[in-house]
Amino acid sequence: MSDQKFPRRTLLKGALLGVAAVPVSALLSRSADAAAGKVDPNEPQAKSLGYVEDATKVDAKANPNYKPGQICANCLQAPAAKAGAAEVPCNIFAGRNVAAKGWCKVYVKRP
Repeated sequence: MSDQKFPRRTLLKGALLGVAAVPVSALLSRSADAAAGKVDPNEPQAKSLGYVEDATKVDAKANPNYKPGQICANCLQAPAAKAGAAEVPCNIFAGRNVAAKGWCKVYVKRP
């Protein structure tokens, strides 16, 4: 053993920094998961929401709420959509990208 002593303040500061680092690392890992890529239309959540990558191919009989012109790029759930982008982040799919010309049952026109 060594005879070196640690002041109580130094020990508490180190403990507080360690505790503060936990939420920061959790946020960093969550943002990495959110940018996990594009939504696959064959995923269970996408299928349950009727997500398609091309809104012109929506089955109107199965989705009576669909109207021509409704696409992910002008949906309220994709607030960060940029004009001309091929993909847009979607709040419904935890910020993952969807096709800008896609559609799902959660579509709400952006005001």
